[in-house]
Amino acid sequence: MNTTGTTTLTFDCYGTLIDWESGILTALRPLLARAGGRADATVLRDFAACEARQQAATPAMLYADVLTSVHGQLARQWGAALDAAEDRAFGASIADWPPFPDTVAALTALQTRFRLVVLSNVDRASFAGTAKRLGIAFDAIYTAQDIGSYKPDLRNFEYLLERLSEQGTGREAVLHVAQSLFHDHAPANAVGLRSVWIDRRGDAGGHGATSAPPTDVRYDARFPTLGAFAAAVGVV
Repeated sequence: MNTTGTTTLTFDCYGTLIDWESGILTALRPLLARAGGRADATVLRDFAACEARQQAATPAMLYADVLTSVHGQLARQWGAALDAAEDRAFGASIADWPPFPDTVAALTALQTRFRLVVLSNVDRASFAGTAKRLGIAFDAIYTAQDIGSYKPDLRNFEYLLERLSEQGTGREAVLHVAQSLFHDHAPANAVGLRSVWIDRRGDAGGHGATSAPPTDVRYDARFPTLGAFAAAVGVV
């Protein structure tokens, strides 16, 4: 892949660097044990719908609180008794979600050539837990808490580009790296930002823990893993 002129890689975190689907499913097991068995695809679909509605309705709500609310919504939807302590435990589970096996090595290699920046739908305290798992010193981290809105809101990408511009990095030098076509690639298209799709779900089908993207969403390259992307740009 030709990255001539690219100085900065911006990353979605959850779904791209962190295996949030396995993290979500693991954290929902206590509720599912009370609500009855459901296929993982159904669980993730229901989660995606509740999360998107909550983020749109309360863009300033901290992500841990979004998850807390979503857990209660899922309990009601699935006919289970509400459990406030379980709701809070789900909201606090973000730090337990694991990195994909290739993430840390790929980021370490990519950091030898590029600045690495995170643009994430999370709050700062929750990301701090994730940062301990990754062990990477990112050049900048911008969260939904900093911005006051959640991707795919264009304000998040405009905020990103404004902060990078203040640091002397123009749009043409930025490449956005993400899994979610809905949260990341569609708004990246709208602000004229190049993007690479890390297609973590492969042939799993459906959209997992994200909503369906626009039918005309685009990306500049596609790789199955972050490690494959790092190999393609020649850093491993």
